[in-house]
Amino acid sequence: MTDVIAPSRPAERRQVAALCWRRGQGGVLEILLITSRDTGRWVTPKGGRMPGLSDAQAAAQEALEEAGVEGEVGESPLGEFRYLKRLKRRGPRPTRVTVFALQVQRQHPGWKEAAQRTRRWFRADRASVMVDETDLGALIRAFASDETRLGAADDHG
Repeated sequence: MTDVIAPSRPAERRQVAALCWRRGQGGVLEILLITSRDTGRWVTPKGGRMPGLSDAQAAAQEALEEAGVEGEVGESPLGEFRYLKRLKRRGPRPTRVTVFALQVQRQHPGWKEAAQRTRRWFRADRASVMVDETDLGALIRAFASDETRLGAADDHG
């Protein structure tokens, strides 16, 4: 019997993301989205895990660098989503992103990637359909529907 060798697949890349949120006028939940540098599609701030930082802290660092916001980040993940990361010199790579809620308390007028990205606040229901990743949209909807958690987070800010 001959062994069949399966084609090798690239290892799944791991990233962390910040779901940046605030209460807008009338207490409406708003989600901050930014444009990706490559395609201009709406995304959450995300990037690689960082040595010496928890995943939640790394997500908060990405929010500062990519969106110019700071706030209180939850240490427990909201969930995960997967997408194919487009790499310049190689083919797409499967990527798993762990998402952390970040209640925005400060928005800087200028930030590290301001010249490369646009940031915009959306009502949560609108943000959930603005992102391409179906599972990320579902995470946003689930987050918005959990008023108990959001109320508790507001009490700490």
